[in-house]
Amino acid sequence: MAYLESMRVFVRVVELGTITSGGRDLRLSPAVASNRVKELESRLGVRLLNRTTRNLIPTEAGMLFYNHARKIIDQLEVAEAELSGFSDTPKGVIRVLAPLGVGRRWVAPLVPKFVAQFPETEIRLRLSDRAVDLVHDGLDVAFFLGQLKDSDLKWRKIIDCERVLCAAPAYLEKYGVPVVPQDLIDKGHICLLLRFPGSPEYYWVLNTPEGLKKFAVSGRYDADDGDVLTDWALDGHGIVNKPRFDVSEHLASGALIGILPQTLPVSASFGCLFPHRKLQDPKIRLFIDFATREIRQKLMLLPTVERP
Repeated sequence: MAYLESMRVFVRVVELGTITSGGRDLRLSPAVASNRVKELESRLGVRLLNRTTRNLIPTEAGMLFYNHARKIIDQLEVAEAELSGFSDTPKGVIRVLAPLGVGRRWVAPLVPKFVAQFPETEIRLRLSDRAVDLVHDGLDVAFFLGQLKDSDLKWRKIIDCERVLCAAPAYLEKYGVPVVPQDLIDKGHICLLLRFPGSPEYYWVLNTPEGLKKFAVSGRYDADDGDVLTDWALDGHGIVNKPRFDVSEHLASGALIGILPQTLPVSASFGCLFPHRKLQDPKIRLFIDFATREIRQKLMLLPTVERP
């Protein structure tokens, strides 16, 4: 068992690039993770990692061992998942990723409820608006909000999300109400952008009478947290592009006003992504079914507002 655990540590260190990151992913201190790798190297009689000032690079022997170790761990997880199907009690860790805002409001509250229902499970929730690699990052489920691209991952849709452009009354009073999409650019409107390294949102795609059209909007503010953009919009600092359900309460109260209702942004899909092999794991299926059902029920209770 100790050998297998050392193998798991080595695999995560290679995938995440540092002893600290690999250990943290497995809830081990850097010292313990480092010792596990050293024990593995001692047992195998070869150096597995070359240490640089910033990260670790697998040696030729290390890469060979990693490839075999990854397959062994994958097969072991499949076997454990299949065997758990013989039990009425799902157990084990579920690693979940969700966007920041959606994760806080819709996913995080589900975690205690799910664990209370299935007490032998453990959920490790990570919140981030940045794109990640599910397989590389060792994730089981990732909640996704946006335009789904071609992927080797499985997809469970929760809802289709209409998006809306909106701003606070104070902003519209000061800068005027855009009449056509081109006003966003020609009249110098401040657009609040969700940006981070590698982010594709340097433009907004709107449904115009001529079809989908990209608008290279700009503004004085951008952030990598969608909730920050909503707060800025509420404070009158600009126009924000958000899923309607994400700002429904603010639209219903009048704190935000929808604009350009005839040329709405392209809709987004909200659902779960997961690797194909994870579907064999009963606890993953249970969690996805549970989350889908709970989130759909909550969304049905949101306040509605007539379009302008």
